[in-house]
Amino acid sequence: MFRTHAPARLVAALALLGAATTARAQVTDPHTLPAKDTAVTVHHPLFTYRDAVVAGAFAVTTVAMAPLDRRIAQHLQTPGAQGNRFIHHSATGLEVFTSPGAYVIGVGMYAVGRIANIPRATELAVHTTEALVVGDVTTGLLKGLAGRARPFVTGDTSARDFGFARGFKGSKYTSFPSGHTTTAFAAASAVTLETHEWWPRSTWVVAPVLYGGATAVGLSRMYHNKHWASDVVLGAGIGTFSGLKVVQFNHSRPGNRLDRLLLRATVSPSTTGGAALSWTLPLQLGSR
Repeated sequence: MFRTHAPARLVAALALLGAATTARAQVTDPHTLPAKDTAVTVHHPLFTYRDAVVAGAFAVTTVAMAPLDRRIAQHLQTPGAQGNRFIHHSATGLEVFTSPGAYVIGVGMYAVGRIANIPRATELAVHTTEALVVGDVTTGLLKGLAGRARPFVTGDTSARDFGFARGFKGSKYTSFPSGHTTTAFAAASAVTLETHEWWPRSTWVVAPVLYGGATAVGLSRMYHNKHWASDVVLGAGIGTFSGLKVVQFNHSRPGNRLDRLLLRATVSPSTTGGAALSWTLPLQLGSR
């Protein structure tokens, strides 16, 4: 019974946790994405008790998944699962599309937004990329400190092989949490929230597609024996919160320094045949 349904339960848990977090931010908190043309900007708390509840849900799911780590890993490494070439190639493609693909897409969308003068595309690219960076930096630090051995290192036999700060010594011990999953869920969360602001009905399509894809990325890392199930759950939580909080911060604090710097940049053709990046900053006379 376990061998048939455990991965499916993980898929459902990840997708539901991520989508529920975003939906809660959109529906229950009217100040998540305040109107940009508001005359007076009110800085609402960036973290609330609701965040603690959702974070607790991810933490509980991570702990609950830990006892199943070894069994799920062994199930995914059976000849039947590994012999499917379609799944193998799809998993590889998802991983490349996520990293470095997510950053490439972000930079490309930013350039298109500036060249074609599409503010929404530019803002979406900037805030999503910021979420990726926040999530990846957080995950990278935890990876180094936790020093958990990847499944292939222990032959899927020891899911509790942690070593403090061991992760800074080599990639074999950077299993916890999953970086690819963090990146995928950060993108899903940020894009869902950004598009919801100017096209609310899109959430019913965007959220299932993006969170479903992010969950598939997590499964691909488990399929390739690079992460345990609990690594993926925690990565999903970090990614979801990264996207959520970056978008909330930028929309509750319009005109912050990073937005002023990046959203005023201009991309234009250069005389050498490439592209040139320049900034138009306001001139403030008599100020330091």
